[in-house]
Amino acid sequence: MIRAFPFLFVILWSSAFISGKIIVEDASPFAALGFRFALVAFGFFCFALILKDNLSARRRDILEACGTGILFHGLYLGGVFFAVSKGLPAGIAALIVSLQPVLTGALAGPVLGEMVTWRQWAGIMLGFGGAAIVLGLDVGGELPFIGLVATGVALLAVTAGTLWQKRLGDRLPLSVLNLYQATAACAFHILIMLAIEQPFLDFTGSFILAMGWQILAISFGAFSILMYLIKVGSASQTATLFFLVPPVSAVMGWLFVNENLTATDVIGLLVATFGVYVATRPQTEK
Repeated sequence: MIRAFPFLFVILWSSAFISGKIIVEDASPFAALGFRFALVAFGFFCFALILKDNLSARRRDILEACGTGILFHGLYLGGVFFAVSKGLPAGIAALIVSLQPVLTGALAGPVLGEMVTWRQWAGIMLGFGGAAIVLGLDVGGELPFIGLVATGVALLAVTAGTLWQKRLGDRLPLSVLNLYQATAACAFHILIMLAIEQPFLDFTGSFILAMGWQILAISFGAFSILMYLIKVGSASQTATLFFLVPPVSAVMGWLFVNENLTATDVIGLLVATFGVYVATRPQTEK
C-alpha cells in the first residue's frame, strides 16, 4: 500500500484543480477555504483523540507546524483559488505551480544539504517539459496580472513549505501536525476574507460535492500522503511528483467534465511520467 502512495497522491492532487474550479463558481475563495479548514481542523482533532496522539507539544514545534500550514494551506491554496476566481485558467495556474520541483531542486542543497544529482536534474527538466507540452501551448488571450501574481506567490509558498516541512521532520504525530496546520490555515483565510472579500457561500449540490471531495480526498488524503512522502524521501524527489499534476488533470478533465484530450496532451503525460521516473528511481549499486 505504501508503495502506491506516490501514485495515489498524484491522482488526488490533480483532482483538486477540477473541484477547486467548481467551488469558486459558488463561493468567494477565502470564505470557501476558511469553511473547509474549520472542518478539516475538527476532523484531525477527532482523529488525534481516536488515535490517542498527544496534542501537547513544544511551542517551537507548534509554531513551525502553523508556519508550514500557512504556507501549504494558506498561501499556496489561497493563491491558486484566488487566481482562478480572478479568471486565470486552472491549467495555467497548474503549469506555474509545476515549477516547484525546479525551485526545490535548486534550494535543497543549500537549505537541506541534499545532493541533487545530474540524473535528478535531467528528470526535473523532462518533467517540466511534459507539463509545458500539455499546458504551455494553450496560453491564449490576456491573462489577469493579479492572477499571475497570486499563482507566483502560491509557487513560492509550496516550495518553502516543502523545504520547511522536511526540516521539521516527524517531531509531531501526523494527526497533530495536520491539526495545527489546518487551524492556522483556517485563521489565515478568515483574516484575509474579512480584509478583502465580500464573502459568500452558495450551498449548491455541486458546491457540496466539490467541497466534500476537497475535505476528504485532498485535505485528509493527499496532504497526509504528502507529509509522509516528504518525511521518508528527499524534498527534491517528492517535489518532482508535481510535474504529473498538469497532464493527469488534463486526463481527468477529459474523463469527468468532457474537456478535450489531444495527442499533445498524451505526449506531455508520457514525457512527464518518464521525467518523474528518471528523477525518483533508486540509484543502482555498481
